[in-house]
Amino acid sequence: MAPSGTIASGGLPNATAAARVDWVDYAKGICIVMVVMMHSVLGVELAAGETGFMHVLVAFAKPFRMPDFFLISGLFLPLVIDRDWRTYLDRKVVHFAYFYVVWVTIQFGFKAPAFAAETSWRDAGVLYLESFIEPFGTLWFIYLLPFFFVVTKMTRRIPPLAIWIVAAALESARIATGWTAIDEFCARFVYFYSGYLFAPYVFALADRACNHPAPALMALAAWALINASVVTLGASEWKIVSLVLGFAGACAIITMGTLLARARRFNVLRFFGEHSIVIYLAFFLPMAATRTLLLHTGIITDIGAVSLIVTIVGLLGSLAIWQGALRLRADFLFERPDALWIAPKKAAAVLQAAE
Repeated sequence: MAPSGTIASGGLPNATAAARVDWVDYAKGICIVMVVMMHSVLGVELAAGETGFMHVLVAFAKPFRMPDFFLISGLFLPLVIDRDWRTYLDRKVVHFAYFYVVWVTIQFGFKAPAFAAETSWRDAGVLYLESFIEPFGTLWFIYLLPFFFVVTKMTRRIPPLAIWIVAAALESARIATGWTAIDEFCARFVYFYSGYLFAPYVFALADRACNHPAPALMALAAWALINASVVTLGASEWKIVSLVLGFAGACAIITMGTLLARARRFNVLRFFGEHSIVIYLAFFLPMAATRTLLLHTGIITDIGAVSLIVTIVGLLGSLAIWQGALRLRADFLFERPDALWIAPKKAAAVLQAAE
C-alpha cells in the first residue's frame, strides 16, 4: 500500500496532483509534536528547577528535531522554485512574514506587562520593535524560512555541490554571533538545502521503506539504539557527528512517517502534520497557561507528568484556538487576508503540500 500522492518522474509529487502526500504529513506531525514537547518540557523543568522523565525524550530528539523539520520544509521547493519572483516572494516570504507579524504581536501582548514591570513600558516597546530583528520566542522558525527560500533561489546558478559543502561547513563551524537569525541560518541551512537538492532521493527512500517494511523497521531500531547511545555519551554536539545524526534522524522520521502512512495508524499524527503551522503558531498560549496553573497549584507533583500534560494541552489547545478563531470569524489569525496577497491566490492551490 503506497502513501497517497501522485509521483512524477524524478521521484517528486506531480505539481498538478491535488492529493497530499500522506507520509509527509505524518513526518511533519512527528516533528511538530517533538517541537511542542521540547518547549513544554524545558519550560516546566526551568520553572520547577528539576527534571522529569520527559527530559530523556527531549534529549533523544535534539539531534534531529529541527534538522528534519527544515529538510521537509525544502522538500517541495523544486516544484515551485522556477516561479516568477513576484509569485515566489508572495508564497515564500510574504506568507511567513504575515504570520510572524501577527503572532509576535500576540505573544508580545501577553508578555509585555511582565517586561514592563521589570523595566518600563518604553523599554517593552523597544523590545517589541527589536523582535523584528531578533526573532521572538518560539517564532524563530517561520522568521528564518523566508531567508532560506530566497537564498536558495538566488544561488541557483552556483553549482549545488559547492553550496551544500559551504552549508555543511557552516553547520560544523558552530557560528555564535548572538543573533538568532545568523546563528540558526548557519546551523540549519544545510538541512533545508538538502531537502531541496536531494528531494528525489528522499522520495525514493520513502518508496523503499513502503515496499520493504520489515528491513525499514530493523533500520529504525538500529538508528534508535545508535542515536540514544551517542546522546548518552554526550557526543551528539561534536562536529561532523551532529551533522550525521541530523541527517540520520531525518531519514528515520521519514521512514517512520512512511510506515505509519502505509499502515494507516495514528492518524492523529497526520492531522497534526496537516495543521503543523496552526499548532506552531498557537501552542505557546495553552502551554504557558497550563504550566503556570499546574506548577502554582501543585495539583501534580511529578515533573515528568506535568511536562506530559503541558505538551498534550499545548497540542490540543492550539487546535482549539484555531477552531475558535474560525467560529469567531477571526480567520486572519491563521489565513492571510486577500488584500495582503501580492500574486494571484489560485496559483498556489496546486501545491498545498509545498506551502
